[in-house]
Amino acid sequence: MTQVFDVEHVLAQLTLEEKASLTSGSDFWHTEPVERVGVPAIMVADGPHGLRKQAETADHLGLGSSVPATCFPPAAALGSSWDVDLVRRVGEALGRETRANGVAVLLGPGVNIKRTPLCGRNFEYVSEDPVVAGELATAMVGGIQSQGVGTSLKHFAANNQESDRMRVSADIDERTLREIYLPAFERVVTQAQPWTVMCAYNRLNGTYASEHHWLLTELLRDEWAFEGLVVSDWGAVHDRVPALAAGLDLQMPASGAGSDEAVVAAVRDGSLDEAVLDVAVRRVLRLIERSQPTLAEGGTFDVDAHHALAREAAAAGSVLLKNEPVKDTPLLPLTGPFAVIGEFARTPRYQGAGSSQVNPTKLDDALSSLGSDVPFAPGFTIAGGPTGDDDALLAEAVDLAGSAQTVVLFLGLPAPDESEGYDRPRLGLPDNQVAALRAIAAANPRVVVVLANGSAVAVSDWQHLAPAILETWLGGQAGGSAVADLLRGVRTPSGKLTETIPHRIEDTPAFGNFPGEVGHVRYGEGVLVGYRWYDTRAMDVAFPFGHGLSYTTFAYDDISATETSVSVTVTNTGPVAGAEVVQVYVRDPESSVLRPTRELKAFGKASLAPGESRTLTFELTRRDLSYWHPGLHRWVVEGGEFVVEVGASSRDIRGSVSLQVEGDPLWGELTAMSTIAEWFAHPVGGPLLQSVLTLPDDMPPTDETVQAMLASMPAKVLVTFGMTDFTLQELDALVAKVAAG
Repeated sequence: MTQVFDVEHVLAQLTLEEKASLTSGSDFWHTEPVERVGVPAIMVADGPHGLRKQAETADHLGLGSSVPATCFPPAAALGSSWDVDLVRRVGEALGRETRANGVAVLLGPGVNIKRTPLCGRNFEYVSEDPVVAGELATAMVGGIQSQGVGTSLKHFAANNQESDRMRVSADIDERTLREIYLPAFERVVTQAQPWTVMCAYNRLNGTYASEHHWLLTELLRDEWAFEGLVVSDWGAVHDRVPALAAGLDLQMPASGAGSDEAVVAAVRDGSLDEAVLDVAVRRVLRLIERSQPTLAEGGTFDVDAHHALAREAAAAGSVLLKNEPVKDTPLLPLTGPFAVIGEFARTPRYQGAGSSQVNPTKLDDALSSLGSDVPFAPGFTIAGGPTGDDDALLAEAVDLAGSAQTVVLFLGLPAPDESEGYDRPRLGLPDNQVAALRAIAAANPRVVVVLANGSAVAVSDWQHLAPAILETWLGGQAGGSAVADLLRGVRTPSGKLTETIPHRIEDTPAFGNFPGEVGHVRYGEGVLVGYRWYDTRAMDVAFPFGHGLSYTTFAYDDISATETSVSVTVTNTGPVAGAEVVQVYVRDPESSVLRPTRELKAFGKASLAPGESRTLTFELTRRDLSYWHPGLHRWVVEGGEFVVEVGASSRDIRGSVSLQVEGDPLWGELTAMSTIAEWFAHPVGGPLLQSVLTLPDDMPPTDETVQAMLASMPAKVLVTFGMTDFTLQELDALVAKVAAG
């Protein structure tokens, strides 16, 4: 029988030194125990797409060998499924494995926005869009925590690059932060209450995340009502005392006796209130308390069942980018003999490098999964694969291509290109792979390219050479068999892009503002991130956000919308069963501030048999129509026309509905420097000012241009210029009268 762990009783017995020790780890993966009062250590372990529990002792970086665990597809692939139910099932499986291994908290998921395709850790993140990232991460957290173990939502906040990640200041204006980089965190916190939130390494507008009181306390706890514990990223704390005061509860990993002594000294000299320390200690104890029942019971998991789920997820997250007919018939699914070329077919690239690297229970490769009788040539070398002479390998591959009916060519980014700790060196594929494609396509135009990469790669220079392109991202341990299922038509592709594929790196929103300089990275693109940038600027892209083909087709009918809901009927009009991701976008065509051409607000996935129809209904809220007003520091809806669009991608809108929406009041606090327009818009200040404001008799009549100039002029300036008989003293009195109500 599990002994009751009484948090308040334990807290009352702790010495000051013991309290300080509990707010730092005991080693790389464990919290600090206090045996005297019965406080056990608990273990946390890396995720987020598989448990990475290090066996026995940890190396100094925590990157050593780990126990076998299911390597599910990383977030780049899992996110492209757009499948909330599937992601929750994967979460449940991750929770079972975490529990079975005696781990209390799985460190993940990551919901940082893909600001640029060059971020080295993009394979761990879901999307360039906060709604997709937030919805799928909420499902992941719910699934994992349903098994009685915790999660750690990361990296909070604005960790959108690996370059100088431990020091760089992400300089972001308030509106961009609220609309792009915080909503995914907000959605997960408010809807799923992760047991922990992990603060990022970087600075946010000059302040380290671990010491950012507004971020960790005012926003996370006071505004979003977060109930759990804030843990640091490993090594993100620079001074425990201001970090504790800001709202950080647990520093990881162990920081040595000196850090504990600094906390004790701060309490004793009065620079840190012991009540603040008690709050952090209480949260650590509550985390230990809530993990005890599950860890005492333990559990097991079905290795084969989890491998099968990983296979399903890898297939669901693969995106059929292109499948043009050759002699009236698309190349996919494969219907005749084919040859396989590309080292990735037998040496799979299935996960990224760094702290999320999982030791898989099994590993499928595509070549074996496609059958032992399939002709194969490696074609080129890749880092980490077998060595060889690229010229000789290519000559062999060209010979094979010339004799094959169809060529399935496996291309991708080598492992060193994508990792935690540094950003990608290029947007495109390695030169030797592109050269191989050109030579093979010259020998046989019937080429299917299968891509393996953790984030978008440039395809524009070569996509005309391949009638079919299947983007598999990093497919996890069962990615090889999942690819075989898709190529042979055992499964129908249903993934959609959660990130735009641009033509060139120069086209991307952050180009020129990434990775920053002299310790700062300026988010100069503002709210125009990802498809918001490309669509608003009407910029051509290789493949748009939300794009993904199928082996069947879908019709959209009966689209209707109100301020609170959207409805659409989807029908499978093709020959095979398939699933369609329906996307709901909103735009404000007459906004007074710059708003994107369209913004995703809801989505759903419908699995349909041939001829089957289903009506999907989506909820809309006032928040979905709003923007963050930096002057008023709140969400506001401008009145007027809104357009609700329903589509298969951000560039494939199947229907739209216009709505007339009543707006929110937009007035704020009035001062002498408020403009005439702001005064007139205020329900109290407007009538007051109009009743006393007169222009001098000798002023000429004003036309529309002068009226517009006056409207934008601060009231104080109008008075100072002598453009009214009103005095500064009278204006100050008016300001005071408005403030008094």
